[in-house]
Amino acid sequence: MTTYDTEWILTRTVTITGTRSTGHKSLSQYADTFAAYLGPFAPGAHFYIGGAKGIDSLALLWLAGNTDADLTIVVPGTVDQQPAEARQAIARVRDHIKEIVELGADDLNSAAYHARNRWMVDRTTMTIGFPLAGQLRSGTWQTLNYTRDRGKPHLIVPV
Repeated sequence: MTTYDTEWILTRTVTITGTRSTGHKSLSQYADTFAAYLGPFAPGAHFYIGGAKGIDSLALLWLAGNTDADLTIVVPGTVDQQPAEARQAIARVRDHIKEIVELGADDLNSAAYHARNRWMVDRTTMTIGFPLAGQLRSGTWQTLNYTRDRGKPHLIVPV
């Protein structure tokens, strides 16, 4: 049995996925959304969050500032390859991050991000997705559909 197997059995593990387009709402609106939809899952949980801008960075900052949940950041290549907003969020709460996983992709294309998302879903018990309202095709939806196809619970919170 691996560390991931033990964690999967003993801990609620949650993948966070969401849009990178977040400028249409205020930070307080996102804080309220995260309090309502991440907060109830946070006690004793371990969240896996992609290290991108948008929902990834906002959820990371909210979780680190408002919960004691374990946090793992997963990037398709390296943290240094991520946008400045994402790197700054990671650096700001580094003391709250349990683990950073760099999957080592050379080219940060759609395939690399989809592989990262599948990696997270494969290691967690559920997914909470924050797709852009009205958008029905995106990386967030691919992650939610992958979760569904694996027979795992998923919560969809349009933003």
